[in-house]
Amino acid sequence: MTIGTLMLMIGIAAVALMFLTGIFTDRLQNKPLSFLQFFSGVLFVVSGAVKAIDPLGTAYKMAQYFAAFEGVFKPTAASWLSPLFPWLSQFTEGFAVGMIVLEIALGIGLIIGFMPRLTAWIFLLLVLFFTVLTGFTYLTGYVPSEVNFFEFGKWGKYVATNMKVTDCGCFGDFIKLEPKVSFIKDLVLLVPALAFVFLHSEMHRLFNPVLRNWVTGLSVPALMVYCFSNYVWNLPDIDFRPFKEGVNIGEKKRQEQEALQNVKITAYRLTNKSDGRVLEIPFDKFLKEMSKYPTESWEMEQIKSKPAIAPTKVSEFEVSNLEGQEVTEELLSMQGYYFLVIAHHLEGEPEEIRTTVRDTVYLTDSTRTANSLEILPQMKVVEGTRTTKAFKWEAAYQERWTDGVVPLAEAAAKAEINTVAITAYADKSQIGDFREKIGANFPFLVADDILLKTIIRSNPGVLLFKDGTIVKMWHHRKLPTFQEINEQYIRK
Repeated sequence: MTIGTLMLMIGIAAVALMFLTGIFTDRLQNKPLSFLQFFSGVLFVVSGAVKAIDPLGTAYKMAQYFAAFEGVFKPTAASWLSPLFPWLSQFTEGFAVGMIVLEIALGIGLIIGFMPRLTAWIFLLLVLFFTVLTGFTYLTGYVPSEVNFFEFGKWGKYVATNMKVTDCGCFGDFIKLEPKVSFIKDLVLLVPALAFVFLHSEMHRLFNPVLRNWVTGLSVPALMVYCFSNYVWNLPDIDFRPFKEGVNIGEKKRQEQEALQNVKITAYRLTNKSDGRVLEIPFDKFLKEMSKYPTESWEMEQIKSKPAIAPTKVSEFEVSNLEGQEVTEELLSMQGYYFLVIAHHLEGEPEEIRTTVRDTVYLTDSTRTANSLEILPQMKVVEGTRTTKAFKWEAAYQERWTDGVVPLAEAAAKAEINTVAITAYADKSQIGDFREKIGANFPFLVADDILLKTIIRSNPGVLLFKDGTIVKMWHHRKLPTFQEINEQYIRK
């Protein structure tokens, strides 16, 4: 689905709501304003709902924004703000759930006309907040990597790879919007937002005040429970991500890479360095006339066709062993059934242990006898401190492995089914210590943490594969026993 199609469907829904409201009530005082109420309300309900399905996706996106803001403010006069963002990153899940619930509740409030003045102001503030985020995302494309965002005079031409955050996450993984489209969308939404603020007395109110209060009030706890059910207690109800049941990872990765290799240069966009003129010349014509456009006078940019298959995070699926050797192909080409345990972060912290040690040191001294100078050894006991590194793992996190994952792997091994764990890049000794603490006999590999967060919204999460295809995925709280998995999903 495209953003155009989605907006059309939301527009149709808004017209339908106006039609039904007009039939059963006479509460539409200002019909253009009511249309904006319905349209904005449905839009917020839809955009919030697709994020409520996957709240962790929004939390991860907010963590990216906080990291980007930390780097942006650090070298400026407002550097005192920089330490605030790592602190805020500790609460991204709570922020994500709160923002999603507010967005949907606000959409419901607009549709039914709940407390128009309050709703109008909150809507304006939330749209402004979204506009700042999407504007930052898009505008960083004009900021070279060595330039700070606030050094406006050093901005250059737009380059997508310059962006600090790749997309705003406005519709989660349901629809990926280009940053410019997201920014324009939020700028347009400022129009109804301002209209609601100045004309809130003319906004429609459906039902009676008591029912409006109950509908809006009850939606908040219900939405919170639903959000929690999609990451605290289980995996998302609907999986919009590329790693889903039925997908062969190796095959999809090859298809996406081949599609990228088959992309063709269709034209060249030329910018004159002296007067700023921009020309777009078809590829074949440019090859014949390229001598007319020397690089000293023209900047050249290739315009390429879109790949037949849009690239996803699957294209970035790369895994290494603890020695740093890539083993992606070996993993994806495994035959038969096997389990992958995905852990984007091993929850715990390294700690230094200092111990006092005694050591014996032999010193030399000399003494003169009647006929010669004699060297005599002297023994001296000295005390010192020795610092060693240990790892303190979260007890509750260890239990996720020792109570579920490890017993599953042990039972699977007896049935000659392998288990492999993949975690984020970390020190080899750290991973080795964790394996020892949980008693894991299966190998651990490493990969990018963002990739692992994309694969499954659980830490750890378990995937059952067959010949490289995902058969089933489980949240660690919903992990069955091997016997149950064997009976339901493993075909002999």
